[in-house]
Amino acid sequence: MLDDRSATAFLDALAAGTPTPGGGGAAALMGAMGAALVSMVANLTIGKKGYEAHEAEMRTLLAASENLRWRMSAMVAEDAAAFDSLMAAYKLPKATDDEKARRSAAIQAGLKAATLAPLACARAAAEGVRLAAQSVEHGNANVISDVGVGVLASMAALRSAVLNVNINAPQIQDKVFTDQVLTELDTLLAECGPLAEAVHARVKAHMG
Repeated sequence: MLDDRSATAFLDALAAGTPTPGGGGAAALMGAMGAALVSMVANLTIGKKGYEAHEAEMRTLLAASENLRWRMSAMVAEDAAAFDSLMAAYKLPKATDDEKARRSAAIQAGLKAATLAPLACARAAAEGVRLAAQSVEHGNANVISDVGVGVLASMAALRSAVLNVNINAPQIQDKVFTDQVLTELDTLLAECGPLAEAVHARVKAHMG
């Protein structure tokens, strides 16, 4: 769990003049916060008077959001590891033809790994948007604004992860791979963009 010191330490590392943690880790953390807010709404609905009919649904939602929160929290380090591996590939020797070939292969493998990490984040963030959409239906109306913040955080995570894929994709020689990844991301954005807007609009309407 992030306390004040660990949150500050992460932000200090993010602000430092080092490539990791970077935007990929920030995206994952935003997604984890979105999932945490869904958990909060579920926790504040379970056992509350007037919401008895939705108890089972909220417990299922809570289990899903907590699983997602921990998965996305782990992605902060996973993204950094993938990027660090790519940077190590760029530093390989290239004095001979054999060294150049090995370096090129390592770079391509590293680029794919550095693409798959934000792709996983994008998939998870899309799940966060869907969970927020579920929570807005029957969650505690007193914390409806937190649903709105959660869906915005998840959508920000999704769009941020897409950016981190897009910066690597042009350098990857396997165009079948990149086409599949970019097509999947377009599909996630097409689904989750309108869904997030609908949740946000419903939250605003409820608050008047």
